[in-house]
Amino acid sequence: MDTTPFLRMSGVRKRYGGVTALAGADFAADAGTVHAVLGPNGSGKSTLLKVLTGVVAPDAGEVLLDGRPLRPRGPRDTLAAGVSAVYQELSLIDDFTVLDNLVLGVEPTRFGLRDPRAARARALPWLERFAPAFGGRVPAGERAGDLDPGERQVVEVCKALVRDPRVLVLDEATASLRRGQVDVLFEVLAELREQGVLVLFITHRLAEILALCDRATVMRNGADTATVTVGEVPERELVELMSGGAGAQDRPAGQAGAAARPDSGARPAPPAAPASAAEPLLEVRELSGARLHGVSLQVRPGEVLGLGGLQGQGQSDLLAALFGADRRTGGTVLLNGAPVHPRSPKQAVRAGFAYVPGNRGAQGLALGRPVLENFALPSVGRRAVLGAALSRRRELAAARAVAERIGIRYGSLDDPVSTLSGGNQQKVVVGKWFPTEPAVVLMDDPAKGVDVGAKAEMFAVVAELAAAGAAVLLGSSDDRELVEVCDRVLIMFEGRIVDEVSGDRLTEDALIAASMHITPADATAARGLPAPDREPAASDGGGRP
Repeated sequence: MDTTPFLRMSGVRKRYGGVTALAGADFAADAGTVHAVLGPNGSGKSTLLKVLTGVVAPDAGEVLLDGRPLRPRGPRDTLAAGVSAVYQELSLIDDFTVLDNLVLGVEPTRFGLRDPRAARARALPWLERFAPAFGGRVPAGERAGDLDPGERQVVEVCKALVRDPRVLVLDEATASLRRGQVDVLFEVLAELREQGVLVLFITHRLAEILALCDRATVMRNGADTATVTVGEVPERELVELMSGGAGAQDRPAGQAGAAARPDSGARPAPPAAPASAAEPLLEVRELSGARLHGVSLQVRPGEVLGLGGLQGQGQSDLLAALFGADRRTGGTVLLNGAPVHPRSPKQAVRAGFAYVPGNRGAQGLALGRPVLENFALPSVGRRAVLGAALSRRRELAAARAVAERIGIRYGSLDDPVSTLSGGNQQKVVVGKWFPTEPAVVLMDDPAKGVDVGAKAEMFAVVAELAAAGAAVLLGSSDDRELVEVCDRVLIMFEGRIVDEVSGDRLTEDALIAASMHITPADATAARGLPAPDREPAASDGGGRP
């Protein structure tokens, strides 16, 4: 019996300036399995798989696929070898239709011309298979830019599958997906496994690993440390593999800030400033926009207010509208009791807002520019002499102070920020706002794709901002994050706030039920019992449809 792995990577090394991303990593996986690659951000897992897909050229090492050397000069070579990948950063062309995006680069031709009929025949079966993830429709002719984030991520998965891969790499591909979309994806991955496809799966969600994966390899400091069979190790051991021995500690509902475990390496979160008795720092009254309908809320100094609900229900739109990035058509926004109406992000920053966007690559960072410049951008005007002259010494001192404060690992501040790991990039997106001393911090899924240890540090930073008196408005697609970090959570549905979850009620189950509009009467009816007498539930800014 042949025991040679279908994929073997040996002695893979890669350095970016002063940072070692891969330090002689070894990896092996079998065809017909779903193999998880785990480890903290900066551990090298994404870099290892980018070597496999031809995106990154290694400094040393060997890759064997089905017993044959794989020496790609770029992604096109690995596609030809049967390796296809889906990354967190989307690669769709917004103005193209979904179908055109799916066949881009592999368009069927006839007599030297593009063959639309063959293109549809190649792409439509995958769109039809994923129709439940698109709400039952097949969006072949829809513009890719008009889809919501979860649907765009599903299109990326279909794009990879259209290439008929022997190896499918999924790098945090579920981070933007709703639960129903994840269910459809997992069904497809199970079918691919039966067909002999090797699926390499990066995720920080334990439940996904337990539900899907056969094997798991953990990496730390650019090297592999263990490979296990998922069903044969205790859940606690998997948690330790994922976190490197670190994890976020649960805390009672209603206590702002994420407290790091003592062994996590993260600084403990400072105590949050009491918010319940304070006057609102941020007040929103009947705010409307393209996808917002009469949203009203209040956030007090030192409070972390969550935005929950199913993804794509207006959470990101609300944050963008408050930051002046999206146009609002009605309503009032008050900051410290005074009306503010920023018509651009620049005006919002001047008014005292900070914004951490959901797409760090496209909206939060200038990826090709140095780490130093990315740190400096929001606050450079404060350090300019006579509004123009800058001191490199002053800029370096400011950037180093922030980097030390939030624990960023980097080689040189002059290195492109794209050379940092995903978790460290996200820390730059958050940390660059510290010098502006914001009154209101708007955060759109700030921990998406960030490992457990880095997530604990990230939310310690959130708690630090709140403890300094800022009002934090935090949207997240992870209900557990909302429970651990927020004082209260507002549930959004179709651009309206339909519920508030707080106090003893602030649990994951309650957030799920509120997101799905499962009221006590609904739950009782589902059990076949008489519905209890109750008053109609009030909602802030909109009712249940």
